[in-house]
Amino acid sequence: MIQISPSILSADFSKLAQEVAAVETGGAQMLHIDVMDGHFVPNISFGACVVASLRPVTGLLFDVHLMISDPLRYAPSFAKAGADMITFHYESCADPQQTVDAIRQLGCKVGMAIKPGTDVSVLDPFLPQLDMALVMTVEPGFGGQKFMPEMMPKVGYLRQWAQAHDSKLWIQVDGGIDRNTARTAAQAGADVLVAGSAVFGAADRGEAIAQICASAAEGWKAV
Repeated sequence: MIQISPSILSADFSKLAQEVAAVETGGAQMLHIDVMDGHFVPNISFGACVVASLRPVTGLLFDVHLMISDPLRYAPSFAKAGADMITFHYESCADPQQTVDAIRQLGCKVGMAIKPGTDVSVLDPFLPQLDMALVMTVEPGFGGQKFMPEMMPKVGYLRQWAQAHDSKLWIQVDGGIDRNTARTAAQAGADVLVAGSAVFGAADRGEAIAQICASAAEGWKAV
């Protein structure tokens, strides 16, 4: 099943609650919350207070993507704020296993992400413990970048692993997803698609989500 996780990084922050309501009624299953610290990536977004402010107004799964240094230090505040799943970058900490264990102990689902330049095999020791693996299809840190199709072999590698191990691992792609690239990502094996400007930049959020889902469903048939 394809799931769409709209990224609020592309939303209108002057009316964020309404934006979230629009994608929830429009058919989104998750809400992608990009947290950037200006250190691990060259941009700053927001902190746990934004997550806490949104938690009472929506039932969407909060898909919190920590693009930050030292995720172990900050994971508890995001869990307390209402995160359902916390994804951190393999490249962001010296001991990924410690971070996986800590997030699990906080009661959250665990995801691990890799940048475009990182070999997907670094995830191998952790895959049996993860709820989700995230393949970045742009360089993390900014919205609106062009989708990198050369990342699709990584997605295929993860899908093959999941099938071989009868795993329910979610495979997420983040970056440049729209109704055209969604098919490519799903055909490679992705089942969770992060879409920012393609959803929040559309006049009709529900129609945008439906188009992305339809495109992805066509690609998924080939998996």
